[in-house]
Amino acid sequence: MEPQSIPQISLDDFTRRFGLRAPNLMWLLGAGASAAAGIPTAWDMVWEFKQRLFVHQRKVSPKSVSDLSNPSVRAQLQGHIDSAGNLPGLNSIEEYAALFEAVYPAEADRRAYIAAKTSGARPSYGHLVLATLMKAGRTKLVWTTNFDHLVADACAKVFETTGALTSVGLEGTDIAAQLIGEERWPLEVKIHGDFRSRRLKNTANELQEQDVRFRQSLVDCCRRFGLIAIGYSGRDESVMSALEEALKQPGAFPAGLFWLHRGDGPPLPRVAELLRHAALSGVEAAVVQVDNFDEVLRDVARPMEDLDVNALETFANERKRWSPAPVPGGNRGWPIVRLNALPMVTTPATCRRIVCDIGGYKKVREAVADAGVNVLTARVRAGVLAFGSDADVRAALDQYDIQEFDLHSIEPKRLRYDSGERGLLRDALTQALMRQHGMTLLRRRSTDLLTPGDLEHEKWKGLSKCVNGLKGTVPEHAELTWQEGVGTRLDWASDRLWLLFEPRLVFHGLTASNRAVAADFGRERVIKRYNRPLNDLIQFWSTLLAADGAELRSLGIADGIDAVFRLDSTTAYSRRASA
Repeated sequence: MEPQSIPQISLDDFTRRFGLRAPNLMWLLGAGASAAAGIPTAWDMVWEFKQRLFVHQRKVSPKSVSDLSNPSVRAQLQGHIDSAGNLPGLNSIEEYAALFEAVYPAEADRRAYIAAKTSGARPSYGHLVLATLMKAGRTKLVWTTNFDHLVADACAKVFETTGALTSVGLEGTDIAAQLIGEERWPLEVKIHGDFRSRRLKNTANELQEQDVRFRQSLVDCCRRFGLIAIGYSGRDESVMSALEEALKQPGAFPAGLFWLHRGDGPPLPRVAELLRHAALSGVEAAVVQVDNFDEVLRDVARPMEDLDVNALETFANERKRWSPAPVPGGNRGWPIVRLNALPMVTTPATCRRIVCDIGGYKKVREAVADAGVNVLTARVRAGVLAFGSDADVRAALDQYDIQEFDLHSIEPKRLRYDSGERGLLRDALTQALMRQHGMTLLRRRSTDLLTPGDLEHEKWKGLSKCVNGLKGTVPEHAELTWQEGVGTRLDWASDRLWLLFEPRLVFHGLTASNRAVAADFGRERVIKRYNRPLNDLIQFWSTLLAADGAELRSLGIADGIDAVFRLDSTTAYSRRASA
């Protein structure tokens, strides 16, 4: 099935829907939701299992295949697995369970392995947000395939008691059904059990024997609630069968079915088919491309002004591990980490605010396009926010009965949470960088990908020297071209805005059939960019983007309100605080 046939919505769109429907949506957490807490994902464990089988069966040193991020090492391990002839192929839905059982045939050993992996893990920011949503009544029910106790620990911190959340494992099948029927919220249901349970379910036979009543409870709940899946790949036969069965019921997923997916490629075929079938059945279903669990939960909670954020602020303070570090100097002045973040020295303090009878952001964007004017806009509760000449703004919005045409103050403290204002600044800064440096734009979710326009210009010689060429065609794929570029986005840290930038390869001509080829080519091209080469690359982009501290203007207009920025070319540096 082609990726374009899978329904998709943006993260911004999802967060707006969540704000309206939160109590009617339940969560399904997979291993990816625990990654920020230091617990390996199923993908991580799959490669660890392959490594252990290779080392023990080939009788080689673990050091020879220690770097599991190396494509050549993975190819060596996968070749060994394929040669065995009795294990599922790469990315098979049965791969994790089969490898787990092959490495640890005894259930007690699997339980000990999971206990070791979860030992010492602490809730991440996303878990604290989820617990805060539970306390506010915005989240009632969480299903999880994970064995860890992170949701329970987060609730203990936020509620200041261990009695608020009921967490039910495999031994509590009847209890789970009873609590759901009585609406005893908040509730966490561990589909595969707890790592302390004697009935862990994580191999093929065990997953096939998933408790029927447990599965029926999930099906029943899918008729009462919508579902958000995050950090979950869809590799469990039992869980996917339950979701497919739920879809056959009348009124399934009344608040929607949203699959939050990390990565540029499509989700697994079975997940894609589930979403496609749901959409055809009249269910509001979509893939939402996301970066990670913590950032998603931050984004959904940010607009909710009534949430108790005290626990979140306390958590952030407790987790601080860094202290300000001086700019490195001399041979011994280097800190541990150089960050790819440029401080925003100056940002716009005001923009135009227009109150009129236009609809949402899509309508505003269409009005600007129809008028053929160069105006940057955002749609917030207070009205339409805009940068541009007053004549151009009026040309786009006059037909919508303008009642107010005023100034709007952009308060720095609101930029931490207000996605409307920060989104407007992001668009304005991107346009300013394009205008200053002659770059072109390709937008991907929360990141703007900028690539050089005139490659012959003197300013790009330094980049070419760093990376050995600026563009080309992927071998044996004439339709797939690549170009050096940079990804940019705005973020908030240490009470200020920062421009985060990441040197990237930008591909043109991507299709479902060549995405894997592009990914492999990209890894091979950048794999040796570490230490000094990467530092030189960061130095090039930081110097270029900051433009020696010059004013960066989005529009270059003489009337109306332009967006003006200044960046500091010295990137942030950090090092661990001494004990």
